[in-house]
Amino acid sequence: MNTPPDPVAIAESAQALAEANRWLAGRSAEQRVAWALETLSGAHALSSSFGAQAAVSLHLLTQQKPDIPVILIDTGHLFPETHRFVEILRDRFDLNLHVYAPHAGHAWPDARVQRLRERGAEAIAQYNRAHKVEPMQRALTELGVSTWIAGLRRSQSSTRARIDFLELRDGRWKLHPLADWNDRDVHQYLTRHGLPYHPLWHEGYVSIGDMHSTRRWEPGLREEDLRFFGLRRECGLHFDEEAGKAA
Repeated sequence: MNTPPDPVAIAESAQALAEANRWLAGRSAEQRVAWALETLSGAHALSSSFGAQAAVSLHLLTQQKPDIPVILIDTGHLFPETHRFVEILRDRFDLNLHVYAPHAGHAWPDARVQRLRERGAEAIAQYNRAHKVEPMQRALTELGVSTWIAGLRRSQSSTRARIDFLELRDGRWKLHPLADWNDRDVHQYLTRHGLPYHPLWHEGYVSIGDMHSTRRWEPGLREEDLRFFGLRRECGLHFDEEAGKAA
């Protein structure tokens, strides 16, 4: 397939969507972003956790659309270093940043959050729904987002190993322009453009979320073991582990 995909056709046919993903597989991340911005109608937005390698997606998108809305979900439990990283990258890229937080009435008190590990996987899922999933869905709705762009990569975990470049979910496009990148690709991009890792990267944190549920890498651990006490990998923003499918 050499002709760029037609969004009308791929919205109506699973086969056309599969063909579009094969076409995107033959393009660079920059070309995937350019195609999406030019072809997929409606409002576009990039979500970022401002995690270890977040500068890649932020640079990639703002090079082509400087004013693209960037959505950050502030759970209320991010590392101080993450907040500093947000300010560094916001100033560097002049980000059109939109910060969303859990509703005050639904946010968990600190004492309850600190007991998450002992309460197990279901409690973690409940916390994530209140502090991450609901704020993200609210952000996408309020900003009128038609195309949601995220920096997920297949190499990050077993749950992400089969993600497509392009998905159609709940009437909204979801683009993963870095889906086929590995850590070396990321490092080379950061180096080539003089971009920073998250400050905690240099202290052994390779997957960075909330303070209470993130741990340093140690020999023998996979990246997916470093979040949520090893009880879960996904927070529910992008993938529902219990349902075994994209969220």
